[in-house]
Amino acid sequence: MPPRPFVKNLTFQSKDLGKEVTLMLAWSPNVEGLYEDVFPIVWKVSKFGKSGPYRATATYTAQLAFSRAQVESGKVISAATSVNINNGEKTILTEANDVYHFSPPQAGTSGILQAQNHTGSIQEIAVGFVNRGDFMPTPVLYFSDVGDGSRVTAKFTPVLRAYITSDYEETSILRGQVDTPAIWSQDLTGLAQNTTWNLSRDANTGRYTITHA
Repeated sequence: MPPRPFVKNLTFQSKDLGKEVTLMLAWSPNVEGLYEDVFPIVWKVSKFGKSGPYRATATYTAQLAFSRAQVESGKVISAATSVNINNGEKTILTEANDVYHFSPPQAGTSGILQAQNHTGSIQEIAVGFVNRGDFMPTPVLYFSDVGDGSRVTAKFTPVLRAYITSDYEETSILRGQVDTPAIWSQDLTGLAQNTTWNLSRDANTGRYTITHA
């Protein structure tokens, strides 16, 4: 049996920040074709108030999944169907009588996930992760215009970045680099199961930082 997927619980907190801000969490994938035919998806958007304590939590489970994505107004709104998959496995998406189906994953290429489109038409496919109790995955990467007979390949490392920006909404597809630099970047693989992070603002410079509590 494969090892149980690890879980990472992140808590971001602030106290008397001095200014109301919006913290955005988005994935930072190292994949070919980034911003061309594969795009990261915004995970969490949280507001932190000017005075008093604020906190936001996020949970990542290392159970990956492919889904047939449904997109509306630049956001991945839902998944029509999905399949859990592990590194080194592949699946095939087919369609019959307007019902879409991913085949049970089989052994594929070591270290990567693969999904092949055998539906007869162009599809939108997402890679995501499945938290405990969820039926459908939380989307992480979006592959647009996947042609019939072609496949998507993903090698996903859970590198998360944090930005101070109110320009994006949760599940928005990032069509290009975020227009503000990240204030924090972390590979979740190396973190403890539960971590707490302090969001603070330097009153002199106006710069924001996130540090381990």
